[in-house]
This record gives sequence, structure tokens and C-alpha cells, in this order.
Amino acid sequence: MTYFIGHKKEARRSYGFDEVAIVPGNITIDPEEVDISVKFGPHKLKLPFLASAMDGVVDPDLAIGFNKCGGLAVLNLEGIYTRYDNYEDVLNELVTAPLDKTTDVIQRLYKEPIKEKLIAKRIKEIKKGSSICAVSCGPNNAERFSKIAQEAGASIFVIQVTILTVKHIAKNYKPVDLKKVISGVKIPVILGNCVNYDSALELMDTGCVGILVGIGPGSACTTRGVLGIGVPQVTATVDCAQARDYYFKQTGKYVNIITDGGMNTSGDICKAFVSGADAIMLGSAFARAKEAPGRGYHWGMAMPHRFLPRGTRIHVGTTGSIKEILLGPARVDDGTQNIAGALQTCMGNIGAASIKEMQLAKLIIAPDIKSEGKLLQKAQKVGMGK
Repeated sequence: MTYFIGHKKEARRSYGFDEVAIVPGNITIDPEEVDISVKFGPHKLKLPFLASAMDGVVDPDLAIGFNKCGGLAVLNLEGIYTRYDNYEDVLNELVTAPLDKTTDVIQRLYKEPIKEKLIAKRIKEIKKGSSICAVSCGPNNAERFSKIAQEAGASIFVIQVTILTVKHIAKNYKPVDLKKVISGVKIPVILGNCVNYDSALELMDTGCVGILVGIGPGSACTTRGVLGIGVPQVTATVDCAQARDYYFKQTGKYVNIITDGGMNTSGDICKAFVSGADAIMLGSAFARAKEAPGRGYHWGMAMPHRFLPRGTRIHVGTTGSIKEILLGPARVDDGTQNIAGALQTCMGNIGAASIKEMQLAKLIIAPDIKSEGKLLQKAQKVGMGK
């Protein structure tokens, strides 16, 4: 529904995860019998979870462990791992920098040029320990890096920037032809990010296999504060999922919708799938892993920007192994571990045997549902009262 917030100025009501809840269905299913797999081109993942291409979240070692668990971790080809051969000292400086010096330190360290030989080296390191390798870069480097990545053995290539559109206007440089880049490689390509129907539809027509949805919801991202741009994730996911369904009806090609960021608990993850997601991407959730390179910290992908950093370094702590976070057993009660088990249990309780069936479940607007009946939890700061 559209509202007027002033004389002829329309504003549409949008919704985030805290404002909605999932409605149970008329049947239930044994959670052990539901299918949570997802396919990207020829690659089938047991888990519909992607680890964000953030330097504090994914290094080659975490990528291997994450992929072995059944998900897909994406390595940033424009990060410190392709700027420095020996990156441990760099990581140490990043995570130990005083809070008031963090932005300066990160900007300085990211001035080191990207080395193409390290792109191939990191991909080969991941492939040596894992059957699948996903890497990411921005549009400006996409044509060159995608070819290097393919030759080195990468399985999936991600082209990601704060806001990605097919129609980009620039006088000082030639805009990237996304369709040309995608047709120039033989590996599946994922594009992002976007938050609306029309942009998603145009991106799908480039030949990509997935669309990342989300602008500014990440815990380390400050884009919404710095630029004032963003759409709450439930509404953004619903809109882009509708574009996917329309595109599939028109062309017979199915393009996955990946909700990227803004999910704090497994309950939020479940709501993303009911909103229409085929998979989800997270940063903070996996930055808490013992194997994460950020040692309990991570920082926004746009934080190194020379003139307008849009991110901050945040402390998320270390709570468990990547296996515990993905597959359990959960050792905390806050919905941040065994997210696969939580997703399966939710699907069983709403009678959804697959992710596609889960997308058909109903949502209700219920901004107070998390606090209903939780007075003691809130007073004692446990469970949902934390």
C-alpha cells in the first residue's frame, strides 16, 4: 500500500524481519525429511547458505571448511588475500587497531595493489581442499578477474557492488557490459546487489544464475546512514522474488534470489525463505566462527573507500566452530547456531518439504510477536530477552 507523506509525495510501507512472522500450515513434516538444497548452475549445495565475501569472514581456510559442511563461502578477490602474499600480519593490524584509528588503518592497508598472481594462488588453495570455489569482485574488475578465476579453477563468480544495475551512466569510463562479461566465461555468475523488482528483472536477463538482494542491512555496513539508501529485507526479497517468478514464466530460466544480510537469528533466516529467497548470505553469523580470519571482528566491504567509507569494524566475538554454527549441536539458545537444523524444523512445522514450498507459506505483520509472553526472558536477559 502506498501512502502520501506530504503533498503528492508517495511513500510505500516496507517490512523488515522484526515486523513479520510465519504462519503454520495445515500439515507438518518430519524435519529430517525436508530438502534444503539449492543449485547454482551445475553445482548443488546441501545447504542454502553463503558466507559473505568479507575479509574478516572468509579466507581460503574458512572457505574450505564451510564448503565441506555443504554451504558456499565466497572469497573477496579485491581484499587483503590478493594484495598480500603473507596476510597474517595484516589481519593482526586490522583487528588490533585502536577504534578511533580503524578507518585510517584499513584505508592504508587496502591501498596495496591487487596482484593477479595471488588471485590464481588463492583459488588453487581453495580448490586443493574443496570441490567448489566461489570468488567475488566489483564490476570494474569483473571482465579481467573472471577470466583469471575461471582459468585457475573457480566454480562460481560473483560480481558485487553496493548497487548494481544493467543501466549505468558514466562519462569518465566505459560502463561494464554485464551480459558480455557473463557470456565470456563458462562458470555460473551471481550478480548483486539490488532491492527492487525492475532492477532484479533486468539483471536476470544478463544470463546470471543468482541475484543478491540487500542494500545496507549488514551489521558492519553504514550505507543506510551515510547515503540514506535501503529497503527493509522482507519487502526487498518479496519484490525480487516476484521478478524471478515472472522471469521464469516468460523464459523458463530460474534465477536464484539470495537475501544478503540483515538476519540476526535462524528465525530471520526462515522468514527470508518464506519471503521468497532460494538461499541466504551472511557475514556476522560466520564471523563468529573459530575459523574466521577476523578473530571475532569484521568490517564493511565499502569501508576501505578512499573518500567515503561506508562501513565500520564491529566486534561479534567467537562463539563456536563453523560446523556448530551451520549444523550444530547448538551450544547457545539465541538462534545463532545449528541454523540448518532450525530451518529444517521450521519447514517441518509449516509443512514445507522443499525451499520452493516454503516460499508459498504465509506471513503476517506482527511487530510485537517476539516480545509477546516473554516478560521473564526480557527481565532476566536470557533467550529472546537478550
